Amino acid sequence: MTSILVVEDDADIAKLVRLHLEDLGHRVTVEPNGRLALGLARGGSFDLLILDLMLPGLDGIELCRRLRAGETYTPILMLTARSSETDRVLGLEMGADDYLTKPFSVRELQARVKAILRRVEQLAAPEDSGGQPVALGGLEIDPSRREVSLDGRLVDLTAREFDLLYFFACHPGRVFSRAQLLDNVWGYAHEGYQHTVNTHINRLRRKLEPDPSQPFWIRTVWGVGYRFPAPEEVAC
Repeated sequence: MTSILVVEDDADIAKLVRLHLEDLGHRVTVEPNGRLALGLARGGSFDLLILDLMLPGLDGIELCRRLRAGETYTPILMLTARSSETDRVLGLEMGADDYLTKPFSVRELQARVKAILRRVEQLAAPEDSGGQPVALGGLEIDPSRREVSLDGRLVDLTAREFDLLYFFACHPGRVFSRAQLLDNVWGYAHEGYQHTVNTHINRLRRKLEPDPSQPFWIRTVWGVGYRFPAPEEVAC
């Protein structure tokens, strides 16, 4: 049985989340205090953490940062009443895998949880069932090690940033809409959450591009979506 820690100080929201995750067959622990949740997360064997941004004791951003500083990786879904891009980016910078903005639908929460746990299960599969390395120009992507290097320099990516970049690299030259990227990389396509794709692409560009305003690796196709360059467009 999958074990989930929900860190939420709003009792009504915590109860709602718990009931609907238990309906999916998960074992759910609720902790309203961020500092106490940190001890639980470090000492327990949870498969997923769901963190509110605003918490007593220790806020969700700091809690996420401290957990990511440790050696054990546990996926994190952040819940926040703040909808600005700055707050979303800050959560992702600290290592959150995904986020939901309050108010959210129960079906959307369940879809996000299923998608994250499915990705973790795929990562735990035998190495020989994984994808093939990609080398194009100075960019090298190793899916077995989940490492990316550009011109010999390691690029520090979050788990979701890696998944997005690798998906693009496996389909060079092909244009994908935001909805298609949500469906293929996140595991769900939900209208109103396509800004999630924008945020991750902006972050990837800042990490990969000398000039993010003139991107080479992840290109905008206006009115359609984004694409990775075809091999013939890259000088080897």
